Amino acid sequence: MSLQKCGRNPDRSRKEQIPHGTMGFPCAGYNDIYTKETGDFFPWHWHEEFEINYVKKGSIKLQIPNEEFSLNEGDLAVLNGNILHYAETSDFCDLQSLVFSPSLLAGSDASAFAHKYIQPLMSCASFRGICFPAEDPEAGGCFRRAFEALQAESFAFEFTVREQLSHIMLMIYKKMEDSIFQVQSVKNTDTVRVEQMLSYIHSHYADNITLSDIAGVSGIGERECLRCFKRTISESPMQYLLKYRLMQSAAILLERPGESISDIAGACGFDYPSYYARQFRRFYGCTPREYRKGK
Repeated sequence: MSLQKCGRNPDRSRKEQIPHGTMGFPCAGYNDIYTKETGDFFPWHWHEEFEINYVKKGSIKLQIPNEEFSLNEGDLAVLNGNILHYAETSDFCDLQSLVFSPSLLAGSDASAFAHKYIQPLMSCASFRGICFPAEDPEAGGCFRRAFEALQAESFAFEFTVREQLSHIMLMIYKKMEDSIFQVQSVKNTDTVRVEQMLSYIHSHYADNITLSDIAGVSGIGERECLRCFKRTISESPMQYLLKYRLMQSAAILLERPGESISDIAGACGFDYPSYYARQFRRFYGCTPREYRKGK
């Protein structure tokens, strides 16, 4: 099966639409390099599958609503399905990831594995994300064996991947033993509102949108909008809008080498090329022209 190219194609609710693996073996592996110079980050998004991230080298910040994991070399983080999440690095990160459907481990919804283990884990209120530090190498070892088997497509690699991922999920189940049947309540109001407003930002970032426009999507005032964003994702809506516009413009700079920088700036919501250039340099550490040339 080898590794898949990392990419995100979320729908309007920020649910990721790309398939992870195949119907016969719903597990995908990713190996990506993130650097400060390229300003790499994952926009906020979610998917139904479990996700395991392993830092091979460097460091990365992984964030879910109201919680943040600072991962360094050898650290492992496991995210539950349907959890809104975001990641960025302030320096460098060689990140390996496995994203897999619960059905990979549980089989059918009627199986004992599904009823006794996987479904309780997915609905456990205490399990949104969990970190296994490098000092606790058992989970990291399981991940590396699964990842290497998938990457190399070694003989009967599907057995190895399923076995090692099952062991990681068993470790989580044991950690959550006292709270495993504390079912998650309906998403809190802040999370629902932020998902709605992020969807609006990602769909309308090229337009001249205001704080009032963003707040209006969730039917709240500007002050409550600011508080809601700060409580949930630790930055203001306008800060996130600026970052998202810059990220989109950076991608277009590389995808459309013949298009003028001023046209790209305008297409990404920047009214003035000079302001765009200043913000781009602040975020990426170089000018848009230098970025396009690979400097």
